Amino acid sequence: MGDRNVNLPPGFRFYPTDEELVVHFLHRKAALLPCHPDVIPDLDLYPYDPWDLDGKAMAEGNKWYFYSRRTQSRNTENGYWKSLGVDEPIFSSSSDDNVGMKKNYSFYIGEPPEGVKTNWVMQEYSLCDSSSASGTSRSSSRRKTRSKIDYSKWVICRVYEWTCDNDDDDGAELSCLDEVFLSLDDLDEISFPH
Repeated sequence: MGDRNVNLPPGFRFYPTDEELVVHFLHRKAALLPCHPDVIPDLDLYPYDPWDLDGKAMAEGNKWYFYSRRTQSRNTENGYWKSLGVDEPIFSSSSDDNVGMKKNYSFYIGEPPEGVKTNWVMQEYSLCDSSSASGTSRSSSRRKTRSKIDYSKWVICRVYEWTCDNDDDDGAELSCLDEVFLSLDDLDEISFPH
């Protein structure tokens, strides 16, 4: 795939917010609409270890972005991605509607569950069920979902290596929930009181 930044004009940087990734990129991909500029490549994440993404995914700074198909297997040749908690909703800043979900993963070297945790983090963005098929009636939603079933399974992944310097590197800050999930790597489930 090579350096994907060639589609951006000189001086422009790719620092999308969570909402922008879901609304302006993932929603358009799932609906088969063109995205301009087309800078995020399609990549099957799971054969690649995170340090192998350079040159394959869209790189900006120390972060790599790519579309991938949603799958249950998050194993690579040398390790696996382990979930760090529950899905975090992404809300529209203009309407407060839930437009997508974000799930955080940490990369472990070795076989589950004895793997050794690394500093590699993946944020996987997915559409809400209501966002993946746009139709007002139940029957039209079913019809559109059936015709686009393959495309409703797309996710956008943001992968980076966590360092102490990540706090000041760019405008994409971790939310409080992200920081909690990253600090609770040994817990399999987090339950919140209802």
